[in-house]
Amino acid sequence: MAEWFNGTVFMEFLWPEAEKWLLVAVLGLEMVMGIVGNCLVLLVKVMCRGQFCCRNWLPFISLTLSDLGCSFLIISGSLLAMLTGGQRSPWCEVVSLLKFAFITSSIGSIAILCVQRVIGRSSGGKALFVVMVTACLASWVTGVVFGSVPVVYTWIRYDSAEMLCAVFWENSYSDMLVYILCAFSICIFLPFLLIVFCSLLSATSCCSNSNSDDEEDLSTVTPLLVASYIFCYTPFVVSELILLGRLDLSPAPNWLRTLSSVMSYLDCGLNPLIYCSHQDFREAGLALLWTNRKPPSEPVLTAITKHEL
Repeated sequence: MAEWFNGTVFMEFLWPEAEKWLLVAVLGLEMVMGIVGNCLVLLVKVMCRGQFCCRNWLPFISLTLSDLGCSFLIISGSLLAMLTGGQRSPWCEVVSLLKFAFITSSIGSIAILCVQRVIGRSSGGKALFVVMVTACLASWVTGVVFGSVPVVYTWIRYDSAEMLCAVFWENSYSDMLVYILCAFSICIFLPFLLIVFCSLLSATSCCSNSNSDDEEDLSTVTPLLVASYIFCYTPFVVSELILLGRLDLSPAPNWLRTLSSVMSYLDCGLNPLIYCSHQDFREAGLALLWTNRKPPSEPVLTAITKHEL
């Protein structure tokens, strides 16, 4: 099916019926995992904070909110688009903006978590807490700003292979080059370098500074969060690099764009499972879910009244 975009004809990719319903099932499963898992994580973090050690709670909350927002808005939007055949304005532009904001806030939160883990106990100071709050907000704001640029310049249209509205280019390779290089350098590459640097520092100092309190803290799941993010977002980065290397502005293959969406959505559902790999956090969650309410208290003798016969 052909469609027009800024005076240029694009061929819309049509899914075979069997593959379409398979993707619908996968997206539905990822949406349920992301929404249910991250809602439970928020409940445990808020209601059971005293039952497990978590000194670096700020980036954990930011990451969980990002995963929940992606599951509730972006994955559900892609699922609805698969069922209805596309996304319409203004929801199309909102989805594109929010997806980039969630990607940026996620990697920013993980980078802040890695920094706090390297700093250790001194990360509890008030001045450093203000810095970390500012850094978390900056990751969200930066994502919104860079996500808004394609919306302002009307580079957005629905991509049936990616299952959501994405950035498409008309005839300006220089504009694409500048935007992608700036967006990836500031929003992706710098936090990634910070993650790698802090992860290496943590690994080298792990043996010399081993501490039982550090082992009990929830931040011990940070390496798993880093590995999950890199694994799930690698197809997305590869598809953008392919676009960057093509002078004719043609996008990456359809299968790779689909894989990039499915894998990035998967990360939102994997993170709650990673939190549950921490024993104290898992026990707190199970206690919240399965502990019965307190039975009515038995009568207690508080006074004796003597009646004379």
